[in-house]
Amino acid sequence: VANGEDALSAAIKYHPDLILLDAMMPKISGFDVLDILRNTPETANVRIVMLTALSQPKDKERAEMLGVDDYLVKSQVVIADVIDRIRYHLGIEK
Repeated sequence: VANGEDALSAAIKYHPDLILLDAMMPKISGFDVLDILRNTPETANVRIVMLTALSQPKDKERAEMLGVDDYLVKSQVVIADVIDRIRYHLGIEK
């Protein structure tokens, strides 16, 4: 989806097993989306992997405090790493 508002709507509508979430999104930030998802009964247990350009320790700490399952920095991973983390969180073996 294109923005945080649509992310929240899609999460409620589709009940995904995992959400790949950016921190910097229009309308509602990824951090706020994460906070809302964790505090909404229908989405509280969905696995959330943040994939973001924000590499500061304070950003990762904020995401962890809000309940993120994994935090990946775009400049520090390749797509294979992202796929591996998604598989891990979904319990899918290679």
